Amino acid sequence: MKYDPIKRKLGTVFNQSPVLRKIFYRLLDLLLLRSWHIRKEIKLWEKTANGKQHILDAGSGFGQYDYYLASRNKNWQIKGLDVKQEQIDDCNDFFGKINLNNASFGFGDLTKLSEKEQYNMILCVDVMEHIEEDELVLKNFHNALKDGGMVLISTPSDKGGSDVHHHDHDDHHENDGTHSFIDEHVRDGYGLDEIRDKMKRAGFTKTKAYYQYGIPGKFAWKLSMKYPIIMLNTSYAFFIILPFYYIITFPFALILNWLDVKLKHKSGTGLVALAWK
Repeated sequence: MKYDPIKRKLGTVFNQSPVLRKIFYRLLDLLLLRSWHIRKEIKLWEKTANGKQHILDAGSGFGQYDYYLASRNKNWQIKGLDVKQEQIDDCNDFFGKINLNNASFGFGDLTKLSEKEQYNMILCVDVMEHIEEDELVLKNFHNALKDGGMVLISTPSDKGGSDVHHHDHDDHHENDGTHSFIDEHVRDGYGLDEIRDKMKRAGFTKTKAYYQYGIPGKFAWKLSMKYPIIMLNTSYAFFIILPFYYIITFPFALILNWLDVKLKHKSGTGLVALAWK
């Protein structure tokens, strides 16, 4: 099951005007549970962030988090790094069109990040599961943060949250026995202790990690993301019925997302990890 072609197709549809792009960002904020958790943590961090802040989005993708941050506070200077030039160019073009000048985008390999004490916060969403040299990246994050700075990571957990791409064969499986949903991951997620230990070895003095995508979140993800993408992989004709599908399922997905953020989970297919320098 291919995820990137669907993302590119959606990007093409919603890139036809800045208004559509903003609607797309809002839909991502509502549908993607990880965005609920990330925005909650950003609001908590914001209470301690006075004056001008420098923020690195390590793996900026479509730029939805950069839009959220740049719109939230004009005193925040956001730099988005990605390895896909088409997305970098696309984001620079869009942010230029809407005159949101406190965010910029460039190419960046996180294993080669060499900036020193530049950022108050580093955001890293759905990236660490793609990088073999994760401890090197965490050390680079530590070096790039100012004293007191925070890194905020969202990534799959080792409780079935990632579908690993096994390079030695083509039999990619999810934990439910179907073909892999995402075939680009290099590890089968993180455990809470594992990611905390790696952060400490990277030099961070304080860490925190907790599960997301608990029972409510898993149901929400299937309703709002998995089933629609299965349909779209079958045929792009499903784009026509997609609005009607969401009219029915959207309220249920919102309630489930809200519950996932409010409740504490003993287990979950994703996790949020924070660390302070």
